Amino acid sequence: MAKKIGLKRKYELMTRDLAWDTTYQDMDDVYPYDSFEGIKVHNWDDWEDPFRLTMDAYWKFQAEKERKLYAVIDSFAQNNGQLGISDARYLSAIKLFLTGVSPLEYQAHRHFAHLGRNIRGTGAQVAAQMQSLDELRHAQTQIHTISHHNKYFDGLHDFTHMHDRVWYLSVPKSFFDDAVSAGPFEFFTAISFSFEYVLTNLLFVPFMSGAAFNGDLATVTFGFSAQSDESRHMTLGLEVIKFLLEQDEANVPIVQHWIDKWFWRGHRLLGLVGMMMDYMLPKKTMSWGEAWEMYFEEQGGALFDDLARYGIRPPMHADIATNEKDRISHEVWSTFYQYTHAAGFHTWDIDDEHKDWLSEKYPDTFDKFYRPRYDMWKDAAAEGKRFYNMALPQLCQTCQIPMLFTEPDDPTTTCFRNSEYNGDTFHFCSDGCKYIFDHEPEKYIQSWLPVHQIFQGNCGGAEIPDVLAWYHLNMGVDNMAYEGSPEEALWNEWMAARRVGAQV
Repeated sequence: MAKKIGLKRKYELMTRDLAWDTTYQDMDDVYPYDSFEGIKVHNWDDWEDPFRLTMDAYWKFQAEKERKLYAVIDSFAQNNGQLGISDARYLSAIKLFLTGVSPLEYQAHRHFAHLGRNIRGTGAQVAAQMQSLDELRHAQTQIHTISHHNKYFDGLHDFTHMHDRVWYLSVPKSFFDDAVSAGPFEFFTAISFSFEYVLTNLLFVPFMSGAAFNGDLATVTFGFSAQSDESRHMTLGLEVIKFLLEQDEANVPIVQHWIDKWFWRGHRLLGLVGMMMDYMLPKKTMSWGEAWEMYFEEQGGALFDDLARYGIRPPMHADIATNEKDRISHEVWSTFYQYTHAAGFHTWDIDDEHKDWLSEKYPDTFDKFYRPRYDMWKDAAAEGKRFYNMALPQLCQTCQIPMLFTEPDDPTTTCFRNSEYNGDTFHFCSDGCKYIFDHEPEKYIQSWLPVHQIFQGNCGGAEIPDVLAWYHLNMGVDNMAYEGSPEEALWNEWMAARRVGAQV
């Protein structure tokens, strides 16, 4: 009787044993992309497969998660789950996630599929293929989950169009455009390591916890559904780094630069998450400062202690990122408060209870630097003079964020850096963004900066209504202050009907 094939051998037969070396074409011609970055790989068989899934097992595993997820989505819709959320203001966080993050999942799907074809080494190909499938599933489930809210709330109607055009969405879009236009190993480092391993907990854990605290069962369920995938992605990220570092000592400085670059790019992108956590959740989970301490300072510190044996140090400018944890969310919220007339979600004047919570979480900065500003804005709004900044801000050439951040050691002074290149001056919001530009300026001089494009007449016209129409944003409905918006009126109508029903 034939001996049953073990799982390890079955995995090898269905993955690595399917590969072959070309004969009538040179392998370097078939796989030209994995050598031009200067990375040296001596033995692809050293790659440890982090997923260890065959395709048949993968589909069975994911199908079970799909059944559970869509059962929750159906139940949420049939029971008018939108009435169970904490407050309509919570939906502004959902709008930011759908327009800013979900399209990135699809971009990741496409480029991991590209890597699966264009990088040699069967283990790496299988890992890229599996992650490509995961990312496509994430995009689909996020869109399906959030689609229910689109029936009742504004600003969710054309997220793919907005992702390519709206000014603040150029921040996440440029992050991925930068990554997919890099080489394969830099892309792995950018997405699989710096974002998935080092920073992903700062995105998914707070966001899904926030959904749970604020009654959005459907959204938190897709988060749980994706979490097992994310754990595999984190494992892939660490495997990529260790594989590169163990192949050749010459890889160490290249990888170190990528870690420095993509840590800072990720940190700048996550400023949006910090704002969501501290300002956009009616029921709070934890502050951005607390999340940073837990998920980067503690967990990241242990990670880089482990990588020190390869000659890798913590990311450059990590000390500045840590120094900013007590103010970055306030600076980002203050900017969106001023420019919410050009955004696809609402902002509002925070109440005294919220200010007291922020004061408790940020005792060294909030009362001193930010509470007076919010009090002034709230008083102006009460007089019918709600503040909107009608000027167009200067943008950072690298991260494309308005110049809103302050000096590392002085929260009262805007951080401003610049570099000269080919006779032109380019502006940056930080030492980190200037460092990235100076290392490869020919790439970043091509940046599509929304404010520049508006001034050049490439965004629908010269007036704000023209630009908003080009964005597909509905003036006075999708944007402006939450107070007095159609969304607030609808929510108040629902809550009044609920109170009447409870009394009956």
